[in-house]
Amino acid sequence: MKEKQLTVCAKRHRPSTPYFRHVCMAFISGGIIGVFGQAILLVYEQILFMKEKDALAMMSVSIMAIAAILTALGKYDRLAQKCGAGMFIPISGFANSLVSSAMEGKSEGLVHGIGSNMFKLAGTVITYGIVAAVVFGSLRYLLMVGFS
Repeated sequence: MKEKQLTVCAKRHRPSTPYFRHVCMAFISGGIIGVFGQAILLVYEQILFMKEKDALAMMSVSIMAIAAILTALGKYDRLAQKCGAGMFIPISGFANSLVSSAMEGKSEGLVHGIGSNMFKLAGTVITYGIVAAVVFGSLRYLLMVGFS
């Protein structure tokens, strides 16, 4: 009985979560990253005269490099606390996870620290990404063969 009363009391005194604000901030911050990426893409295509395929690759690398630098300087985490999921969904979140994992092990040296910690978190993302690509690629192939 006492445990139920404690649960009811805890629920009553828990601060409300501003879901609408979180959703808006994630939408806006993710959109800003998208607009920034488009601006970088236009610079590569229009000013540096790159082909679209090359410019797309360079834009992805540029956003990852900027996110990695901001993570190393400790700025990315502060931005992410304010902006929410919009900072972690795009490719910049992947760069942040790589760099922050690597930075945890820097005191252990280049190989055993940075090298082994870098893919601690990102390794699962890469693994499941490859598995999903194989599964969905195989399904697509089987469906295309079945319809032709």
